Amino acid sequence: MISVFENWRNRALLVRGWRRVILLFLLGAFSVFALPPVHFILALAPAFVGLIWLLDGSTREGTENWGYYLKQFSCNSAFATGWWFGLGFFAAGLYWISFSFLVDAQKFGWMIPIVIFVLSAFFAVYIGLVTFLSYNLSQPGLRRVLYIVVFWVIFEWVRSWLFTGFPWNLLGSVWTFNEAIMQFASVFGVLGLSLVTVGVASAFSFLGYTDKSIRFKIMGLSLPLILLAIIWAGGSWRLLGVETKFVDDVLLRLVQPNILQKDKWKAQLRGKHLDNLLALSSAPMKYGKSERPTHIIWPETATPFVLDRNNSALRVIAQIIPPKGALLTGSPRRTSINKTTTKLWNSLHIVGPDAKILATYDKFHLVPFGEYVPFRKYLNNFLPLIKLTEGRVDFSSGPGQRTITVPGAPRVSPLICYEVIFSGAVTSSDKRDMPQPEWLLNITNDAWFGVSSGPYQHLAAAQLRAVEEGLPLVRVANTGISAVIDGYGRIQKASNLNERTYIDAPLPMPLKTPTFFSKTKAAGVLLLVFSLIIFSRFRWFT
Repeated sequence: MISVFENWRNRALLVRGWRRVILLFLLGAFSVFALPPVHFILALAPAFVGLIWLLDGSTREGTENWGYYLKQFSCNSAFATGWWFGLGFFAAGLYWISFSFLVDAQKFGWMIPIVIFVLSAFFAVYIGLVTFLSYNLSQPGLRRVLYIVVFWVIFEWVRSWLFTGFPWNLLGSVWTFNEAIMQFASVFGVLGLSLVTVGVASAFSFLGYTDKSIRFKIMGLSLPLILLAIIWAGGSWRLLGVETKFVDDVLLRLVQPNILQKDKWKAQLRGKHLDNLLALSSAPMKYGKSERPTHIIWPETATPFVLDRNNSALRVIAQIIPPKGALLTGSPRRTSINKTTTKLWNSLHIVGPDAKILATYDKFHLVPFGEYVPFRKYLNNFLPLIKLTEGRVDFSSGPGQRTITVPGAPRVSPLICYEVIFSGAVTSSDKRDMPQPEWLLNITNDAWFGVSSGPYQHLAAAQLRAVEEGLPLVRVANTGISAVIDGYGRIQKASNLNERTYIDAPLPMPLKTPTFFSKTKAAGVLLLVFSLIIFSRFRWFT
């Protein structure tokens, strides 16, 4: 059996040119089946094994002539090996972005192939750097495989903050279907899960090395699998007999109005949209229960108008707010600096039963080209660009993450849309002047992504933030997947995609003991990664 793997590796070493390019692209795309919602974890083994074997067969760029150099670099170099794999991985993993351009297909539809290629090509550079460094710092064998693992995690971390960051589909998110293994994120976060995931998938490559003993191959494959089994056992032990506890006297109503994005901002439908929200908010409890919700939550930009400047709408909304509770709703917010300058914000308001806005949070991590055009004044000199969201004015960025007091409920850390994907950045970093939250609230509008993997991947990120911080997370979507998640990442209640509905659920309590990750953030896994790099320099580690 092992000889079969050796033959496959020997054949992979000889693949060149466009056959190599196509194979790498397909391997990267195939690995995406491991991500939500499919969770076909086994796809990662052939994907990473193929990547490593093809990397072993890479050639150093020659200098005979420019044509030969470019051919070698673009197809057969170590950097190209990772880049083509990354192009397949990101193109298949981010295809759902195209749905947002179809909301106004006449204006934006032509941009879909360009945007998907440019985004995927850009993010593929990170994986190209993984393979470039791994190839140039090691020979084929154990050390190279380890470098693939550690540099993959390092560049996932870099991707999470460089150029404002986009940590979507980190490989650790493949485990959100398994509550036990997911608990590892409470120690080393999603990056720790990525470390283990890439390590296990890459370990199968040892079976193809002809110069390694049977004992080496068995040990090299067994140790990562044993580590994964230990993580599963530890997670199972952590969850053993643990029941979710709920906050007394707090009953949430999550309202999912399921408004199509193409209809969202039509002036003639604003009243209908508001009536839809009010009807769902005041509907009787499901299953004949006699309790009434204490807090109502609407999704991102739920009100199709600037709520804080519409007193009549506030008075109407106040009629459905519980006497000692509040409404938490997304809404655009506008401020006028002078007669010619206006600022626009993507905000969350807390509205009291007296029709007063009690607190406001402004989204600070904005989506490039979705909510604002970066370097607009420079880009407009070459190509006038408009953002995908309604209106010509770019959204402004809020001051940062903060904790908000909610009447009748514990303190909350609001997260608007994709702010929830940023590991370690979902609560205020200033623990001296800012009280820490007891739950996380993610309001979003996943109607942009249609029926695709996007909403499921977004939900997976939310689950991991709950595990990392040991805090319950409530997610309310215009459409998508609204859910109540406890501090262990377990979904208590959830809606379906493209469903007009509401969810009544109690608010889970935070874990009594802060998680290791909540104290260390990414520092813990980065320390582990650099320790592995130092460890790998021992002579016997080849």
